[in-house]
Amino acid sequence: MRRIQNPTTYRTQLIIAAMVAVLAFAAPLISRYISPSASSTLSLIRALVPFSNGTISAAEQQFACRPHAYTTEIVSLDPLLIYIHEFLAPAEIAALLAAGEPEFAPSEVTKRNRKQHTADRTSQSAGLPPGDPAVRCVLSRAQQFMGALLDPARGEIGPPQLVRYTAGQRFNVHHDWYERPQPAKREKMGLGRSWNRVASFFAVLQDDCTGGETHFPYVEPVRRDSRTGIGEGGVWFERDAESGGGVAFKPVKGNALFWVNLHANGTGDERVMHAGLPLGDGLKTAMNIWPRQYYP
Repeated sequence: MRRIQNPTTYRTQLIIAAMVAVLAFAAPLISRYISPSASSTLSLIRALVPFSNGTISAAEQQFACRPHAYTTEIVSLDPLLIYIHEFLAPAEIAALLAAGEPEFAPSEVTKRNRKQHTADRTSQSAGLPPGDPAVRCVLSRAQQFMGALLDPARGEIGPPQLVRYTAGQRFNVHHDWYERPQPAKREKMGLGRSWNRVASFFAVLQDDCTGGETHFPYVEPVRRDSRTGIGEGGVWFERDAESGGGVAFKPVKGNALFWVNLHANGTGDERVMHAGLPLGDGLKTAMNIWPRQYYP
């Protein structure tokens, strides 16, 4: 005998299904005004409709994207260089390290559109999966930090990367932008377009080390007489001419740097060339985020 479903139960299921569909469609708009720190449509739906249908991954069950608590300090206005205190939370750091740990390999650089190993860069690097909940959370925060600088119609947050330094390892003076814009893939922004790294984030995950400062030899800090970072225990400091000049930043767990790579005309700004100074001992791990700007 065929069992007839209770009409009330059936209507309830239809209502729930309709609510989920509407929330999935409207979540990006809602999150812009109600919860800007939400890492994804899924996190918003879970907050508004607390139910489980068995499709939520174990990683998402264990990780929650929290509103940011960072503060900022302008180091230089031209070129724009900003120091960000507490950009990453401890739980985010642990999740990012877990996501990238299996992928570490010798770092490469791109020369003449080819990736290759070089004595100028002796660290280890690991690509991060963009779909990981912690990665999505941090990339969303980076995109919100940039605001109008990253035009949704002309840009995106590129693939993130972890980089790790051990004793003696370094990355000599270099720039993050490409001398020639890179060709876009067919599935990205249309065939025939190109892109470059409009800005950079460098966020520290592990700082149990000596040395390993990030050095910008061509940046002169603003407000030379009243900087809060200068002095004993300061997180950044000027270097004299014998040490290369400019300004250097100690690796501090959870803190980050943000700078703009390109001039308004799309060419690279050589003033933001920088180096990862050699590590004395210990371990330093950081996260690179390279927002992209696309060109016709």
